[in-house]
Amino acid sequence: MKLWLDKIEQAQSLEELETLRVEILGKKGILTLEFAKMKTIPNEEKKEFAQKLNKQKAQINDAIENKKTTLLAKALEEQLKAEKIDVTQFVASDETAALHPVLDTMDRITTYFQNMNFSIEEGPLVEDDFHNFEALNLPKYHPARDMQDTFYCKDGAVLRTHTSPVQIRTMQNNKPPIRMIAPGSVFRKDYDITHTPMFNQIEGLVVDDIDKVSFANLKHVMVEFLQHMFGDVEVRFRPSFFPFTEPSAEVDISCLFCEGKGCKVCSQTGWLEVLGCGIVDENVFKAVGYKNVSGYAFGLGIERFAMLIHKIGDLRSLFESDIRLLGQFR
Repeated sequence: MKLWLDKIEQAQSLEELETLRVEILGKKGILTLEFAKMKTIPNEEKKEFAQKLNKQKAQINDAIENKKTTLLAKALEEQLKAEKIDVTQFVASDETAALHPVLDTMDRITTYFQNMNFSIEEGPLVEDDFHNFEALNLPKYHPARDMQDTFYCKDGAVLRTHTSPVQIRTMQNNKPPIRMIAPGSVFRKDYDITHTPMFNQIEGLVVDDIDKVSFANLKHVMVEFLQHMFGDVEVRFRPSFFPFTEPSAEVDISCLFCEGKGCKVCSQTGWLEVLGCGIVDENVFKAVGYKNVSGYAFGLGIERFAMLIHKIGDLRSLFESDIRLLGQFR
């Protein structure tokens, strides 16, 4: 017994510790074979024999757990030591810094629309129900609210799920014509390789006299914008549904990875979805008191664009501050 306890204490790695555990407690382990002898022990001796084995088993388990805790702590300490960066150490370097790819992408998009005479508008991150839902044709109990995966506050306020509330506030405070974009952070309960609980959007809105805005205008602006961002790509519009636009469309570009031939990234379709758009629903204009106007709106995820431009496979890597990744964007 002492021999095995000593071996456990002297284990140098988790792999070595696991090997010892199997040798002692596994299906064919030493202690397991001792328990198998119970059927050959006289009845009057079984109780004492079982108590002895159970005590030994408990000692072995405790020793293994204690050693495991020690080895895990040691492994963590070594990992932290290996990844440690002395931020106070001065290093003379000719290397220049660069914007984070998300900020760089946002700047490129906002600059493009500023040059197209769009104003930049901002709004609060914590919104009320009216601006985040009601005014956007999402009344209470509307099934599309479930699609938003909303973070609700105790007082009924929400962390905005899109930057569309900025469009509502802009229309409430201004008369047409309006040409605006609303960049900023939004929040939804989602987390995987293409989604994070906080991400960045840019939404655009154009409102003018009823005979001055059409889907043809929207289509022209989107095609020009996407070819500016991604080069000579094909662009297609697919019918879709958004509560605040009608008609609505999802916009795809030909796959940047396979040039439209079909690959794993585009699920063999040759197309990548990049944004949503549509003609503003009449109920949205009623909510802000607009009459005899027409407009179009569009929205896109900044991280989605950054991933496609820089061919980044996992959205979460943009926020994990891995210098090996970020150093590529100098």
